[in-house]
Amino acid sequence: MSTAAGPAARTGGQAAAPAAPPGAARNLTLATVGFLVNFWAWALLGPLGPGIKERLGLSFAAQSLLVAVPVVVGSLGRIPVGALTDRLGARVMFPAVSLLTIVPVLALTVVSSYPALIVAGFFLGIGGTAFAVGVPVVSGWYPPARKGFALGVFGIGMGGTAVSNFTTVRLADAYGADTPFYLVAAILAGYAVVAVLLLRDPPGRTRPAGSAWARTAGVARLAVTWQLCFLYAVGFGGFVAFSVYLPAYLRTAYQLSANDAALRTAGFVVLAVVARPIGGWLSDRLHPVPVLVWCFGGTAVFAVAQAFQLALMPVATAAFLGMAALLGAASGAVFALVGKVAPADKVGTVTGVVGAAGGLGGFVPPLIMGWVYGVEGSYAIGLMLLSDVALAAAVYTAIKMRGVAPASSRAAT
Repeated sequence: MSTAAGPAARTGGQAAAPAAPPGAARNLTLATVGFLVNFWAWALLGPLGPGIKERLGLSFAAQSLLVAVPVVVGSLGRIPVGALTDRLGARVMFPAVSLLTIVPVLALTVVSSYPALIVAGFFLGIGGTAFAVGVPVVSGWYPPARKGFALGVFGIGMGGTAVSNFTTVRLADAYGADTPFYLVAAILAGYAVVAVLLLRDPPGRTRPAGSAWARTAGVARLAVTWQLCFLYAVGFGGFVAFSVYLPAYLRTAYQLSANDAALRTAGFVVLAVVARPIGGWLSDRLHPVPVLVWCFGGTAVFAVAQAFQLALMPVATAAFLGMAALLGAASGAVFALVGKVAPADKVGTVTGVVGAAGGLGGFVPPLIMGWVYGVEGSYAIGLMLLSDVALAAAVYTAIKMRGVAPASSRAAT
């Protein structure tokens, strides 16, 4: 790492990083938009969860399961989608994922029972797989010195969950319950057409040899894959967990209205989205490891503060906004690390596996929080568990991740 940075350091920073090829900015923009609109669809049930709970008389655990199902499906689905993206390219996969996501979005206009909503939520998870399509195309268009920031910018697409929280309840209240679903379906269809016409795969992209299953199995044998999975499960998983569960948490703990809870959740998501490219930018300049240590350590502190001051809304606001910034920056730093250590022809497959871990990291906490609250009537235990996991991630990163070799070094061995 020091060898690569040496020339620039000896010339006082005069040696500029290699420029991205023509078309990189356009494809980064298109990938980010695709990520955003699919995540918007993916998060539709989160803001509506409290209202569905009241209408159907659901328990806290049942509501948590409803909003978590799209998360786990979208997470596990990233593994095959990432492998398919390595083989078919983003120009095929982005339109395919967007068009398939339209089906469950429109299904939400006609289903009303809890089992039917669970099934619709299951297929809504397809939208969450878009992440595994975008990372390989962005990574391929940008040189190593710029990948962290470029992938951080791409990560702004996770703001689709903020768009969902800002608009879903308001649109449903103002224009009818089905309006959010028709709007999102139309936007997904429009994006699919634009992606076919304008999105391009990186120059020099080659189809990897072997089946998707063989590539996934090969990636799963790399120790660094599982290390990255753990870090992303904590960073991005923490963000996903709060983005889908925070509306219910705020309504229950602070008796907020559905619209107020959704808006506050959207603020959490926006801050995390803004912080993600900052985490990538800092990782390009400092290295991802120290960025992750500080982010995870800070998250642990804020989680403890909220656990002990549950009754104070100002403390909750500061704690959740602090966690939003740190978890967003950590998500950007993890994929800056992926850009450094993943083999170039397996970025999509690695992204699928690591992205699945991140999504699964967001699946478990809402279930635990809902179950603990149902048993104990308090969220403090769940928040303390989050603090413990974040602290463990900080210690693990500091001790185990400093010596991880770049992909080029591993490929040569």
